[in-house]
Amino acid sequence: MADRRAEKKRETRQRISDVATAMFFERGFDAVTLDEVAEAAHVSRMTVFNYFARKEDLMLDRQDDLRLTLLRDAIRSRPEGRSPADALDTSIAELRRQGHPFTRVDSATAGWWRFVAASPSLQARLHELHDEAADGLALELGGPNPDGRARLAAGLIVLVVHTARQESVRLFDEGAATQDVTKAYFEVYARGFDALRRLTG
Repeated sequence: MADRRAEKKRETRQRISDVATAMFFERGFDAVTLDEVAEAAHVSRMTVFNYFARKEDLMLDRQDDLRLTLLRDAIRSRPEGRSPADALDTSIAELRRQGHPFTRVDSATAGWWRFVAASPSLQARLHELHDEAADGLALELGGPNPDGRARLAAGLIVLVVHTARQESVRLFDEGAATQDVTKAYFEVYARGFDALRRLTG
């Protein structure tokens, strides 16, 4: 029964996010109210807030947060003696093999990020999420009192994710083929993790 309740909550959360995202793309982020989202998703305004603390989180719920959570988990679960950079390389290679959405690079994804980049409020919230992710990564890398090197490494990981996204959008805007964009996207990760390897050993 508990599993069924949890699954129902996940379905409700996903439905609200999907409905909101469609409305934002159709009318613009600022033009859609939370009351309208609630009505379209057939839930109350309070239910929306139960799942999403802020309106911006309806759009940003599944992107960098997912990526950075996966990377944080890879660092946390790495075998003793394995460097953070090696753990991240292995994790991304496995996700690519699985065809995980994290590894998807296409024009639709680029369009999503163009939309985010056009909204000052979404950009501000994205920066906050990046800061929160960096804090969490620093704890994984440096323990409960991370030093400057751990915080620098954590910030580098966040920067790699952000830069890979920006590079893919830039290349799509220039008319590059999806295959070439995908290659460039993962080259950013490879180079970023090489830098992380030099920083953390």
